[in-house]
Amino acid sequence: MTNPEADASVPASAFQATGEEDLLDALRQGDEATFVFLVTRYHAALVRLARTFVADEATAEEVVQETWLAVLNGIEKFEARSSLKTWIFRILMNRAKTRGVRDKRSAPFSSLDASLDQQDPAVDPDRFTSTEDGQWSGHWLYPPTDWDVTPEQVILSSETREIIERTIASLPPGQRQVITLRDLEGWSAAEVCNALGLSETNGRVLLHRARAKVRSALEQYFMSESTS
Repeated sequence: MTNPEADASVPASAFQATGEEDLLDALRQGDEATFVFLVTRYHAALVRLARTFVADEATAEEVVQETWLAVLNGIEKFEARSSLKTWIFRILMNRAKTRGVRDKRSAPFSSLDASLDQQDPAVDPDRFTSTEDGQWSGHWLYPPTDWDVTPEQVILSSETREIIERTIASLPPGQRQVITLRDLEGWSAAEVCNALGLSETNGRVLLHRARAKVRSALEQYFMSESTS
């Protein structure tokens, strides 16, 4: 391959309309500009996902570097049974999972489905009326925050982003990985379930519980702000 720095100046827009088969052909021919384009496009997302498996940012970067090396070494054997993006992210997840389990950071994929029944309820039961309240049993005591009336600058503030990131980092492995791919990386439900080996139902449950916990953390923050 040529020097990566020599081709790094090629604008990403030059590849935007390129079909996947053409990208694969270019990679197999050792085209450095194509590889740089893929690194530019996916590296940050790979680091974010790796971080859901491993203990720190430095380890996540190491896993991503290993992933890119594996992509280069394995591109000739890639049979295109999935998209190139899914293949790259699967390599990352397999390596990050192995590293995370070794470092006792994450659970094996096979445990994600089995752990669903052991998770906390999506919404704190204390937010509903009790069974002793007759016809009002199960109704909201504290209804969800109306995000439409929350000032945009509050939602987009650095403090809010920090709460979201901190809450996601504290989630159980399955929830953490699903919400990262769905809400941070913008993957479809089908892509996430396919990559993580989850059923559609379990993928939906994990995402719902993860979103509920993030929402709860934000509500607590907004309530504390309004009373301070």
